[in-house]
Amino acid sequence: VVSDVLSCAAQMGEEGSTLLRRMEMCVAEAEKRSGKNAVNMQETFTVYLIETRPMDAVADGRNPAPDSLWRRYSEFELLRNYLVVTYPYIIVPPLPEKRAEFVWHKLSADNMDPDFVERRRVGLENFLLRVASHPVLSNDKILYHFLTEEHGWKEVVYETGFQAKADSRLRALSATFRVRNPDKRFMEMKHYSDELQSHTSQLLRARARVADRLYGVYKVHGNYGRVFSEWSAIEKEMGDGLQSAGHHMDAYAASIDDILEEEEHYADQLKEYLFYAEALRAVCRKHELTQFELEMASQDLISKKQQREELATGIVRTFSFKGMTNKLFGQEAPEQREARLKLLEELIAEGEETVKEKTLEYFFAYCVCLAWVDVQRFKEQKDKDLREALINFAVMQISMCKKGIQVWSNAKECFLKM
Repeated sequence: VVSDVLSCAAQMGEEGSTLLRRMEMCVAEAEKRSGKNAVNMQETFTVYLIETRPMDAVADGRNPAPDSLWRRYSEFELLRNYLVVTYPYIIVPPLPEKRAEFVWHKLSADNMDPDFVERRRVGLENFLLRVASHPVLSNDKILYHFLTEEHGWKEVVYETGFQAKADSRLRALSATFRVRNPDKRFMEMKHYSDELQSHTSQLLRARARVADRLYGVYKVHGNYGRVFSEWSAIEKEMGDGLQSAGHHMDAYAASIDDILEEEEHYADQLKEYLFYAEALRAVCRKHELTQFELEMASQDLISKKQQREELATGIVRTFSFKGMTNKLFGQEAPEQREARLKLLEELIAEGEETVKEKTLEYFFAYCVCLAWVDVQRFKEQKDKDLREALINFAVMQISMCKKGIQVWSNAKECFLKM
């Protein structure tokens, strides 16, 4: 475990060794398929085409055809679950949502809807690029198998035994209340992740409510178009102007569908950090579990050393059922005592080794470098991404309003010509 941690620490400083610098990759397209699932029932599902190409071939000007394979969303989930368990001190990038959330009510929440599938394709590509640009995650062999081996990669994942390690994550849920000396830094980080998730979800809800109202306002403009067109039929001199104005109103009413679909792409960028908040919180929970296990191992070692001292001196310092039994029925035979001492010595040696290993793991993973280097990396990435997404969202709103002004300016010109 410690050697793995030290290896990761070395990789943290080698940004130039990431997989993304050695391989081009993209999720090129999505395709709907039908087939039978594990219980032999017919189902419809979506698969995504992953294309990869080595960078050295591109640099040499050879430009070969990319290697390609198809993956289901569940396979992306398996890859991420493996990374989360294998690298507990790293904020693993989140996957795009499985089903649409925080959407305006006119948008389909069906996970087979073409627009939603397209946005999820973009999200899956973003996930791969995030992982492939991470100095530690990108060098994992399982990731390379996922990108290059169409068959057999799942077996390689399961052979790692990561699922057995995943069970310990459940214990982390209640470890917070049992850790004796919580790390203040991780408590602050956990609080920050809660606040990030809360603010992001509030922003997405507000955006969905505004989108609903905006949709209604735009569509009502279609009534202008209908009235102007009907009115133009009974006017001779004003007819052409009214009809032209009606066409502008109809175009304005129809434009909201594309506008709100474009908005969804910006919403997806915010949703990524909504899910990143949970990834950040997961690192905090796993830190608490590691600290809890270290405290328990240390306490167990102290208890066994105390038992050895009591057995060697015959002085019982704490109440125990065994001590009471000895007082009532006499001391055990020397042979039994020697056997117990020998067993205790072996258990103490094992306990000391366990405490040493867990101390090193905890120290290197959470106190010195890995977790905090990755947190800093995450914060820099988050600040840059959210700033860019919010600015682009504001620019889009300004552009939308300018188009609305232009529509009414055109209508005004039509009225002036009547």
